[in-house]
Amino acid sequence: RARRPGALPPPYPNGWYRLLDSAQLPRGGVRSLALLGEQLAAFRTQDGQAYVVDAYCPHLGANLAAGGRVMGNCIQCPFHGWQFRGEDGKCTSIPYAEKVPDFARVRTWPSCEVNGMLLVWYHCEGVSPTWAVPEQREITTQEWVFHGQTEHLVDAHIQEIPENAADTAHLAFLHGPAILGGSDLRYTRSKLWDFMKHIWKADWQPEPEPNKHCSQLLVQHTATIFGKHVSLMDLMVSARQVGPGLVFLIFEHAFLGHGIILQTVTPLEPLLQNVVHKIYYQKNIPAIIPKFILRAECIQFERDITIWNNKQYLPKPLLVREDSSIQKHRRWYAQFYSEKSMRLPAQKEGLDW
Repeated sequence: RARRPGALPPPYPNGWYRLLDSAQLPRGGVRSLALLGEQLAAFRTQDGQAYVVDAYCPHLGANLAAGGRVMGNCIQCPFHGWQFRGEDGKCTSIPYAEKVPDFARVRTWPSCEVNGMLLVWYHCEGVSPTWAVPEQREITTQEWVFHGQTEHLVDAHIQEIPENAADTAHLAFLHGPAILGGSDLRYTRSKLWDFMKHIWKADWQPEPEPNKHCSQLLVQHTATIFGKHVSLMDLMVSARQVGPGLVFLIFEHAFLGHGIILQTVTPLEPLLQNVVHKIYYQKNIPAIIPKFILRAECIQFERDITIWNNKQYLPKPLLVREDSSIQKHRRWYAQFYSEKSMRLPAQKEGLDW
């Protein structure tokens, strides 16, 4: 993290971000969360409704999530017992005061629960959600069941991660060597695993209105062993990016059925992303298949992490004609920034700090 990160775009794009899994917030539960440069408190009422509010009580600054309790549809401050309503943040009770001031309230955050996750809407100008998180029908109906997840911390700007989808040239070079070669880039090209190769054909395109916040990456994967095509490894993946921090990776295999990896990217700090991959797969397929797919995804993703953790963001990269979709992706991704998007302070040289 001591590297020069380059002239970065604003660190927190506008959009929906995963806070936690719905199962991590039981009825009556309160969770403290630090992300997007904010400190938040998430709580669930006894009737099952989840709310997200600013963590700090406007009275004397106590953290509502550090010892706070759920009272009805409110969260109670652990310091003086003030109660704040989840839906609008209004203070409804002060134990020792005759009257609650009208302006006594805590900021609330738009949130939703979809696909087994609690998500929060972030917009630097406080604009209400402009699009909804799509529900994956097979997860809701439990046709596809959960088979595990991976979690990574990535030391990079959030935009670097989805930009990979448009950088089709890196697929052959970085992800071509066999997954058996692991994720340490010094050894992935080892002669030992040279008998096996992954071949990727990819096409990235933004979606038209009314889904201009979405893009599609279609990937065709084939593999060869000793130069011979192995049809069992043929895989079609359609990756749909929804906003800046959500990706739906749908797998289709001739014999091994269908499933999905949900990728969520949540900025904890300007250059620190929490990335979770959750796999759901057809019930009638042995668990070893989705677990193998998730493991393979994990190895390939960790190859990218080595690059992201050490690279510099170049606002004007030196591109060749075959890289044109990278600029196209940057133009598409720019919609998630606003005039008032927080910028990182320019680092000054010298001792005048």
